[in-house]
Amino acid sequence: MTSILAQANADVRLDAHLVDYLLVAFYFLLVLGIGYMARRSVSSSLDFLLSGRSMPAWVTGLAFISANLGALELIGMMANGAQYGIATVHYYWIGAIPAMVFLGLVMMPFYYGSKARSVPEFLAKRFNRTTQRIQGVIFAVASILIAGVNLFALGLIIEALLGWPLVVAIPVAALVVLAYTTLGGLSAAIYNEVLQFFVILALLIPLTLVGLNRIGGWEGLKEKVSAGPGGAEQLSSWPGTELTEIANPVLSVIGIVFGLGFVLSFGYWTTNFAEVQRALSAKSMSAARRTPIIGAFPKALIPLVVVIPGMIAAVLLPQIQAVKAAGGSVDGITYNDSLTLLMKELLPNGILGVAIAGLLAAFMAGMAANISSFNTVFTYDLWQDWIKPGKPDRYYLQVGRWVTVIGCILAIGTAFIASGSQNLMDYIQALFSFFNAPLFAIFILGLFWKRMTGSAAWIGLLSGTVAAVTIDVLVRFDVLQLSNQAGSFVGASAAFIVGVGVAALVSLSGQPKPEAELTGLVWSLTPRASRTHSVEGDDAGWYRSPKLLGVLVLILVVILYILFF
Repeated sequence: MTSILAQANADVRLDAHLVDYLLVAFYFLLVLGIGYMARRSVSSSLDFLLSGRSMPAWVTGLAFISANLGALELIGMMANGAQYGIATVHYYWIGAIPAMVFLGLVMMPFYYGSKARSVPEFLAKRFNRTTQRIQGVIFAVASILIAGVNLFALGLIIEALLGWPLVVAIPVAALVVLAYTTLGGLSAAIYNEVLQFFVILALLIPLTLVGLNRIGGWEGLKEKVSAGPGGAEQLSSWPGTELTEIANPVLSVIGIVFGLGFVLSFGYWTTNFAEVQRALSAKSMSAARRTPIIGAFPKALIPLVVVIPGMIAAVLLPQIQAVKAAGGSVDGITYNDSLTLLMKELLPNGILGVAIAGLLAAFMAGMAANISSFNTVFTYDLWQDWIKPGKPDRYYLQVGRWVTVIGCILAIGTAFIASGSQNLMDYIQALFSFFNAPLFAIFILGLFWKRMTGSAAWIGLLSGTVAAVTIDVLVRFDVLQLSNQAGSFVGASAAFIVGVGVAALVSLSGQPKPEAELTGLVWSLTPRASRTHSVEGDDAGWYRSPKLLGVLVLILVVILYILFF
């Protein structure tokens, strides 16, 4: 059973009072109400699955980042903050922001401009139907597996915080997500993700401020971290040898920059439809390009209220101090318990209820993002384009609703698959190396190399996946002496290199599409005018420039790295 099960311990059970339960109940009713209201705007499959492409940029931008801000990340990254210190910021500043800016500036003009309704459908336009179908199946499987991770973790939190049995907590949590996504489709998911973003902050900000006040501010935190296990090295981000578990500083930096900052990061943020779907629901090309970049601003600042509380937990809480001194679990307590123990230590009743709602919100955001992207890919790419083409739109709207129900039921099953993992973060990083890194390899090659063929795309995709799975198996059976985390970095890198190499070799022996069919799908064959957007009406104003916003968020990251070097 995963180490997060330690949260079921009596030591981490929160003393929730009636006011806390009422706040949680109010939150559940609120998200269901949003789903009911969103239902009135659903009259077609495009409305249900892509919000009718009508969302403003600030809404899609916040939903973009909220869909990623699952409580699994909160627990995992806070645990990493407690264990590794400031180096955890790499998952955000180099492991997310550059890829988000690249998605907005470079890739969204192709996604949005092609009028593709999903990433697999874009692959059909660029390559062929075979690539679309293979990636559609791969993505559907990945979505259900990752939704199961979020659902399992949510069930564990409900069990630990509220005392409900796991067999009850998991179906109840799934039922709430199912209710609002079935009612209002993607619109309900997006509006709830915006709400959930602020509810999550209502958990993290008080936790950080009260924690810093308790230990004497930032200077007090630095003093206590320096005096503890890991020492002053945990106050600097580079070279991050503890984080990567690569002793050589140069190789550690290379692992962070290439394995995390390029392959895993770009593979996730630029091709993961659970994220891209939010941008595709925007009402214009400009809004779609701004979506990931708007989301990058809070993403850059979130480490201040996730990583720092983890560091606070490591010097404030006796249980986490004991774990850190021992280098592992002590009496069933692990680093994964940092968030719950910190909530128990610092937050009074009332605020505790808001915090519990924030934790539940984070899990539901992560699960809803995967379920809403699963139903879109299954309905459009597998059912409409492959299995049952030519039906009326109303038929596909009903398919989308039923697939949402089926997706939630399957997620309950995969939640129990996730329960067999010893470490949920290792499990989900391995899934990313299997499913995202190979897709990024063929996507980026096809975007910039017009010679790439359709056969090369699906053969390269499968080859990269096999490479990542092979590395994972070799690590698990100790053939490769790597930690699971380092194994994911290496596996993702292998998936990218093998995918690109195989695709290039196959392309050289095949016939590419005529150039006339690749306009708007390949960089060199797409006129600059086709990659630009309107600057009139709602898209007017220098402050709405995607390039300016992209430069500003990259400058912000550089400043943050200087402060925490």
